[in-house]
Amino acid sequence: MVSYKWCVCTFVVALFSSISSITGEGGEGVVSQTIIVDPSGSGGFRTIQAAINSVPSNNQQWTTINIKQGVYKEQVLIPRDKPFIYLKGAGRKYTFIVWDGHESIDNATFASEADNTLARDITFSNSYNSKNPNPIARAVAAKIKGDKSAFYGCAFLGVQDTLWDAQGRHYYKSCTFKGAVDFIFGAAQTHYESCNISVDTSTLNGKTAGYIAAQGRENGQDTNGFVFKGCNIDGNGKTYLGRGWRPYSRVLFYNTQMSDIVVPQGWDAWKAAGKESQLTLSEYNCSGPGANSSGRVAWEKKLSEGEVNQLTNISFIDNEGWVKIALNILGG
Repeated sequence: MVSYKWCVCTFVVALFSSISSITGEGGEGVVSQTIIVDPSGSGGFRTIQAAINSVPSNNQQWTTINIKQGVYKEQVLIPRDKPFIYLKGAGRKYTFIVWDGHESIDNATFASEADNTLARDITFSNSYNSKNPNPIARAVAAKIKGDKSAFYGCAFLGVQDTLWDAQGRHYYKSCTFKGAVDFIFGAAQTHYESCNISVDTSTLNGKTAGYIAAQGRENGQDTNGFVFKGCNIDGNGKTYLGRGWRPYSRVLFYNTQMSDIVVPQGWDAWKAAGKESQLTLSEYNCSGPGANSSGRVAWEKKLSEGEVNQLTNISFIDNEGWVKIALNILGG
């Protein structure tokens, strides 16, 4: 006969295994340790990279790296074998990570290759294109490659290729993105919620309009795409909402306020010229003078309400509850 104690123990083990399979390692967002970074050295580390290097490989517990106010002129990498790191700044007007890498998009100011990366209240900046008389070049402020990564209240500053939202499922809330050419690009599966998109074409000397999004969906079966929810587009000069970087680029602007800097045609086919029907470049329920659709390109994708709901629902990036855990840690 099977004992009652054995049954209870078996049930508890099974229940714990079930919970672990849902939440993954790192539990329900409990931070196990905090590391301090301070330019004065009083916090234990003077550089962010040194603090990241101190986290053990294959880390499985949430670790906060508390970055004090200051301008950190360094190139920062979170390698693939260091997941569950949370970078917490003192505010995007107070904590800056700045570098001037350029030409190669792998030469980013900040790069995260690990899954479960979080950041709050930090400005990531690539300063190369702001240095006159440097010619405009690809200069990435942040490259985000790991899965289940979230950013809250951060700023990403650059001119060309500011944010390389490379791959994985990502969530950005209340962030600012600044640039001129393809300054949000990549093949990630991403929600940008309540974000400010600031276009600055002054560095282009009035020669051309800017481009906000260049999304990298390669075929119709790929699940990735960029969804902008409740965002705001402002700035100077003129800009396209995006262009077809890859054959099946997918971008949706939803409930977004658009100033008059958005050009009437809205979109550019670019590398998908002649195959515009494959693109999913679309808008839904947007407002402001830049949202006037009367001059839009004829091939702009008109999505049904059901298709819009599928893309804007959190399940587009999260069927496991990781965004809820991330926001619990980020305090969003």
